[in-house]
Amino acid sequence: MGTIRSPIFSHLWQSEMRTSDSLPVAIVVAVADNGVIGRGNALPWDLPDDLQHFKRTTMGRPIIMGRRTFESIGRPLPGRLNIILTRDGAWQAPGVSVATSIEQAIDIAEDQASIDGADLVMVIGGADVYRQALPFSSRAFLTRVHGIVHGDAFFDLHQISAWRELSRLEVSAGERNSHDFSIIELENTQTT
Repeated sequence: MGTIRSPIFSHLWQSEMRTSDSLPVAIVVAVADNGVIGRGNALPWDLPDDLQHFKRTTMGRPIIMGRRTFESIGRPLPGRLNIILTRDGAWQAPGVSVATSIEQAIDIAEDQASIDGADLVMVIGGADVYRQALPFSSRAFLTRVHGIVHGDAFFDLHQISAWRELSRLEVSAGERNSHDFSIIELENTQTT
């Protein structure tokens, strides 16, 4: 068993180290140029084309999110197992699974993925959950929102700055989106 110190919780977690046959964990995050990912438990931009990308990327794959992110969405996202990470082990909501550690959430996701034939475990936020998941993550689906946006939730892009870029798609704001953005797939070369 390995010991992992959580940046969020003050106690140590005891967990079995992930094995080489574990499913890859990927973060799915939209980040403005100044690191903002949210404002008032909501997205601080209107990017319908990115929401379509998010749906295509996560559909059929188990998703892990924090309780506040789930409550801001207001319902389980259809077509994928929704795993809610919360410090409150008694918390419940219809149509979701609950985990009290990132390791437990990943284990639940892997179990479901083996049933569904999914190839990735997806982590969709918020900020605290991204911080907990990054040490386990080998991929990132990053939407880089071009602009300075006001917000109160942040993602430190420096944490993935050394990751290798696999693909990039540039999307202009046009009439549909509030900002230009790039959809970038990254691989953590230090975990592969």
